[in-house]
Amino acid sequence: MNQSVVVSKAKNTIVYYVTSSSNRTTAVLFDCKNGYVCYKLPGQSNCYLKRMDARDHSAAQASFNLSEHKEGPPVLPSDSTQYYREFLGVVPGSLVRPAEAGEAARALCEEAPIRWVKKKDDPPKQRLIYLCIDICFPSNICVSICFYYLPE
Repeated sequence: MNQSVVVSKAKNTIVYYVTSSSNRTTAVLFDCKNGYVCYKLPGQSNCYLKRMDARDHSAAQASFNLSEHKEGPPVLPSDSTQYYREFLGVVPGSLVRPAEAGEAARALCEEAPIRWVKKKDDPPKQRLIYLCIDICFPSNICVSICFYYLPE
């Protein structure tokens, strides 16, 4: 697993690129200007969008702060890293209008349709989790984000 971060204070965005051992890259965009997190998953024909919550804002701010004071990727001490898991369900029939998604999400997703996702406490037993990614923030918090399908 390899992770890189691109911070743009001018655009008020942060993009995490997480590359798996099978050389497939997931992009996670924090668009602080519009208050969205956008996910572009390998092998998927859609992008996924959710509204930022307090934890997302805090992680983004930590990345902005660290980028001001440090060159190169952040080094996270494993003994002080906190982990949490977030489950996201795709909202059925929920295409996002391109204008609503914001410029950064449209640029990341290119021509792919963008769908809304919403946070769930945990995945229902009958639903299939099809992808989980781990992202570690400079604030020593790592999140495992899992996507699964909701029935129509």
